[in-house]
Amino acid sequence: MIHLIKVFYFARLKESLNYSTEDIELPVNVKTIAQLKVHLAERGETWADLFGGQQSIRAAINHGLVDNDAIINSGDEVAFFPPVTGG
Repeated sequence: MIHLIKVFYFARLKESLNYSTEDIELPVNVKTIAQLKVHLAERGETWADLFGGQQSIRAAINHGLVDNDAIINSGDEVAFFPPVTGG
């Protein structure tokens, strides 16, 4: 069974990666946000800089904020963005 999700990148993530959305076929071992971050970090240097754990990256599934243990299901929309601070 193919597990396809749509991933959105916002703010500096979008700027660093030069695009804002993509469809990803999840490998069978990627079931959580944390595992998806590791999977993305394996794509190369820029990806590792963003998703390798050195930077704080927030996630949402289907428009709801989630933590790294949240389960991703086929058809979900996952969004990644840096933390927002007020000022």
